[in-house]
Amino acid sequence: MAVLEGLEFGKSDFVLLDEVNIEQFMENLKLRFEKARIYTFIGEGVVSVNPYKQMDIYGKEEINAYRGRELYENPPHLYAVADAAYKAMKRRAKDTCIVVSGESGAGKTEASKYIMQYIAAITNPSQRAEVESVKNVLLKSNCVLEAFGNAKTNRNDNSSRFGKYMDINFNFNGDPTGGHINNYLLEKTSNNDRYSHNAVLSALNVIGFSEEEIHSIYRILGTILILGNLQFETDRESVLVVGMGDVSHIAELTSTEPDNVTKSLLYRTVATGGGEVIEKGHSEKEACFGRDAFTKALYERLFGWIVGRINAVIEVKDYNPVLHGKNTVIGVLDIYGFEIFDNNSFEQFCINYCNEKLQQLFIQLILCQEQDEYRREGIIWQHIDYFNNQIIVDLVEQPHKGIISVLDEACLSVGKVTDTVCLESMDVKLGQHPHYTSRKLTPSDKTMEFHRDFRIRHYAGDVTYSVEGFLDKNKDPLFQDFKRLMFNSSNPVMKEMWPDGQLSITEVTKRPLTAATLFKNSIVALVEKLSCKEPYYVRCIKPNDIKSPALFDDARCQHQVAYLGLLENVRVRRAGFACRQAYTRFLQRYKMTCENTWPNHLMGTDREAVEAIVTQHGFQDDVAYGHTMLFVRTPKSLFTLEQERAALVPVLVLFLQKVWRGALARMRCRRMRAIFAIMGCYKRYKVKVHFWEVERRFASVCSMADYGKSVEWPTPPAALTQFHSITQKLHRRWRARQIVKNIPPSDMGEIRAKVAALGALNGERKDWGCGRSWERDYLANVRDSHQSSSNFILFSQELRNKDEYNQVIFSGFCRKMNRFNKSSDRALLITDKHIYKLDPKKQFKVLKRLPLEVITGLSVTAGVDQMVALHTSSQDDVLLYIQRGELCPDQDRIGELVGTLIDHFTRSVATVRGCRVR
Repeated sequence: MAVLEGLEFGKSDFVLLDEVNIEQFMENLKLRFEKARIYTFIGEGVVSVNPYKQMDIYGKEEINAYRGRELYENPPHLYAVADAAYKAMKRRAKDTCIVVSGESGAGKTEASKYIMQYIAAITNPSQRAEVESVKNVLLKSNCVLEAFGNAKTNRNDNSSRFGKYMDINFNFNGDPTGGHINNYLLEKTSNNDRYSHNAVLSALNVIGFSEEEIHSIYRILGTILILGNLQFETDRESVLVVGMGDVSHIAELTSTEPDNVTKSLLYRTVATGGGEVIEKGHSEKEACFGRDAFTKALYERLFGWIVGRINAVIEVKDYNPVLHGKNTVIGVLDIYGFEIFDNNSFEQFCINYCNEKLQQLFIQLILCQEQDEYRREGIIWQHIDYFNNQIIVDLVEQPHKGIISVLDEACLSVGKVTDTVCLESMDVKLGQHPHYTSRKLTPSDKTMEFHRDFRIRHYAGDVTYSVEGFLDKNKDPLFQDFKRLMFNSSNPVMKEMWPDGQLSITEVTKRPLTAATLFKNSIVALVEKLSCKEPYYVRCIKPNDIKSPALFDDARCQHQVAYLGLLENVRVRRAGFACRQAYTRFLQRYKMTCENTWPNHLMGTDREAVEAIVTQHGFQDDVAYGHTMLFVRTPKSLFTLEQERAALVPVLVLFLQKVWRGALARMRCRRMRAIFAIMGCYKRYKVKVHFWEVERRFASVCSMADYGKSVEWPTPPAALTQFHSITQKLHRRWRARQIVKNIPPSDMGEIRAKVAALGALNGERKDWGCGRSWERDYLANVRDSHQSSSNFILFSQELRNKDEYNQVIFSGFCRKMNRFNKSSDRALLITDKHIYKLDPKKQFKVLKRLPLEVITGLSVTAGVDQMVALHTSSQDDVLLYIQRGELCPDQDRIGELVGTLIDHFTRSVATVRGCRVR
């Protein structure tokens, strides 16, 4: 049973109607159409109502929802039927078929396309290239066949003017490996318009048509268009073509000679019994008849060649059952529906005969399916009355008596036999048939014309046919001259389409079968193909004749329901039991309605559990137990179960949600605990590993010359980033301590000064004298100032006694700069108490004495010059240029001056007042 969509949408399966009558059937059908529910089940078939609008129910989400699910698990849909056919084929290795039927404009072609798209979407999950290629060709073939085989009619914008049966071959994996297309009765008077040219051209390329073949198709279509406009005129006793330019154009397009084209259009070549060849000129009427026949034959041959070309591409190649497993088939039949036009001709006669055969097969297969299922399950079969349309089929195809037989006799008769004579013959042979009549047989019926109309009472309704043109359409009207013309074309594609043109003029051939007999034979073969497959049905209904998405024409739809035999189908499906379901499925759906089966039963078999459910609800007299299935007699019992289930489901959902949420929370808690435990262990492990690695790398740093400076530190885990930074600082301090321990105390002052200079200059000067020994008192150094050092030593001793300073911090020659940019040679002496500016030319006469405390800072440049500015608190700054001495002319003494001053202030003053580098 299909999942109920709610009472507001009606019954989703017609089998579940309270009573099987036309009123309830139509009421349910109309309600679902108005609620935009265009699909309704009848058992394993589906009724489809053309919505005349685009519906968003065919996307990937819907495909995934129906893939692999049972029919009743989802609302009715084409996908449900397609999936059921595919599962039966794949699981049971059984050939299946999907028969899409209904009248013209009911939506059969669209339904077939959606079925093909669904099968393509659910197959080949591994995306094998060769399977994808087959799927693409199968899908694209629809586009090409529609372009050449569909047309706009007064009832349908995209009416199939041919019948199509496609076999899709599958391998043991359920992937498509090829296929085959059969076409039936292309109606040669239709043309296609407003079709997407680019889509057709793309499809031809995907299928594998060569450029030459596509070009040939355009040539043939161009020829047909020109032939349609070709006119004839009578000049005295001969007939001429009006406008010989068209003849030349036709010859160019067909790759033939213009003279041969003209001769084929105006003459007919016949051979006498003695072998003599005679050219008989056409009358204007005969020329027009030959032109029309040639035009129709061109299109028919082209369409047949296209179908054959597609088959050559998609046929299963190199198949070996031993190597590749069983080859199964899904057949899809999309054939013209029952047609009743204002003027019904030979084509409608053939189409309606085909529908009679399919309706007969449909009823027979449904009955056989029901009987087989009842027999398998051990249920007694009840006979069901239904209309058997075999009497109508016999009216058409019975040998020697049927309409086709009368038509063939008329076509084979010698002499002038007209359509009227043929109608009179049918009146004589079929006058007593209950489903045949004509105006002659019922003179009072003025809806028919004398000598023209006859009527057949089809299962779908009465259809009046005009006999005019029946004989011409039934026999081959094409003169052999046209066949020879096209066979002799230099275009190989066109030559291939006309193999019967190779016969010589005098060669006698067997009379070809008539069109009606050929069609009858093909339909008989089609029925044989379908009868050996497990059938699934899509019955299409046209809601109105004006293509409105909102109008439901009750009378129009009721007529279709009647001739499609849908009520008989429902009666057959019910057969005394409205629903049947496997015990496992029934138990799974309704076990919550019985305390003995929820959540799981403890009985011996599922059947016993199902019996417990039925007994608890008091349905014992309304069911029958099969071997594997439960049969429910009336829908009322099923709805009672559904209502109780619907009431329990929310309660169960809440309970299951509560239990599941608790389970999820507990699982999440356990997972988080496990995560934190693992994280803790892992962090501790990473810390230990880091410590072990640091210990391994720095185990022997005490004995290294650089105390581990060259040792590369391992990358720490995130948790030890700060600790790692502190450890590196500790190592650097320890290393510095080890280095300092080995330095003599006499060198410590220089070391401190250099360290102070390094910090103050901060890399601003490239060479600041770090690598040399700092003398500090260069004025007293004999090597640096050998001419004046002795005088300075005497002067410094007197100055020490006078100013009582303890040490010389720095001394050296310099040049003093004033604000007028004038310079003079001077000497600089810095002690621990004063800064002295001396004149070296006057026995180091003191020119200026500044207490050391007034110095607030000094500035030096970032270049290689020796410029220094001493800043004082009185803003009486001193600008000097330190001169390099004789000891080393290229020495940089700025760093020494900066370092010694900072070291002195650091040691003697609590805070450094400032030292900036500019």
